[in-house]
Formats: sequence, C-alpha cells, structure tokens
Amino acid sequence: METEKVDFKKEYKDLYLPPKKPVLIDVPEMKFIMVDGKGNPNDENGEYQQAVELLYAFSYTIKMSKKSGNQPAGYFDYVVPPLEGLWWMSDNKKPEFINKDLFCWTSMIRQPDFVTEEVFQWACDEVRRKKPGLDPSKAYLDTFTEGMCVQILHVGHYDEEPATIEKIDVFTEANHLKNAISTVNREGKTRQHHEIYLSDPRRTKPEKLKTVIRIPVEKTN
Repeated sequence: METEKVDFKKEYKDLYLPPKKPVLIDVPEMKFIMVDGKGNPNDENGEYQQAVELLYAFSYTIKMSKKSGNQPAGYFDYVVPPLEGLWWMSDNKKPEFINKDLFCWTSMIRQPDFVTEEVFQWACDEVRRKKPGLDPSKAYLDTFTEGMCVQILHVGHYDEEPATIEKIDVFTEANHLKNAISTVNREGKTRQHHEIYLSDPRRTKPEKLKTVIRIPVEKTN
C-alpha cells in the first residue's frame, strides 16, 4: 500500500492556514531553498520570475529524486510546499505596494528535513544539467527561524494587502506588541514582511487569491 504524501499545509495548519483575522504564532526553524533579488515581481522574464522558476526546478528535482537512483537518506514522499517571499524596500522604508521597482526580496520554498547540503549540491548539478537556461548558483539552502509573529489570511489581489496589514497593526498594538520588521534575530538574520502564496495567480481570479501575510513582532517593554 502506497504511503500517503506529506502535505505541509495540512500537517502544519497553524503555519499555512490562518483565519481571516490576526493571530499570534511562534514560527519554528525550517529549511528553505532561497534566492535573493530586487525589482518588480511583475516584470515579465524579470529577476523575480527567474528566481521562482529556479526554486521550482530545485524543489521538483529533489522531490523526484526517488526515481533518479539518488534518493536521499530519510526520504519521504510529499507535496512541494507553497512559494514564499520576504519583502522590503531598497530605501529601507515600509513596503509600499505602488513602488514595486524598489522591492528587495528573498523568494523561497520550504524543504523537508532530509534535504542536507549534500542533497542540495546534487540538485544543483541536476538543475544545471537539465535546465541550462537557469543559474543554480543563485540559490542557496538555509534555515530560518522567525519566532514570534502575527499572521492573517488575505483574500484578494496583492495590491489590496494594505487594508489587511492594517488589521495586523491594530491587533499588534492592542496586544502590547510592536512591529519587529528590520530587527535582527539571534541567527543574525533580518526579520522582514513575509508572504506565503497559497494560490497560483496564473489559474486564480485576483479577487480569490489567498495569501498568508506574516509580520514579525516583539513584546513592548
């Protein structure tokens, strides 16, 4: 009998399926393949689109390693997790959805714990061989611990997110918390505005897009 695939969205509903109202969550350490970049994510064939293509190339190469004769130790079958992104502005101001050309970002996809640096390097070689138009050197494997955050499910177009973020701001203040964007965590990583894309914008009407918005917070003194 075939073992059921692990679906991270179902296994960790608190991380991927929040309600349409703000909730406080402690986000644990997770592994990601990441690509850093800057510029408008809507530019056709732009840097962001290339990063997304690269991330999926890595993720599906690793997922299908079971058929390649290079199945990693500890491998289990799973659904590739959703695309995620950390966002900030090149001028260090609060993200403004109008000035997309000033966006800086880290685009990323979560990886199972069995994905080691060795597995990642094997995937680099496979992507380089199978997708010569992509540059696997732009990607890297890293762990990321966000810690205390407030998150909410946003339904609608990405440009309509400010109204949803305002709900987070109200919740944060009411619960004696403060926005911790641009602070540095104990791993030395900068905490940023975080989005998780539960819908495929190519197949979903803008008004039905589902996005998890996650904002790092800390307690007020």
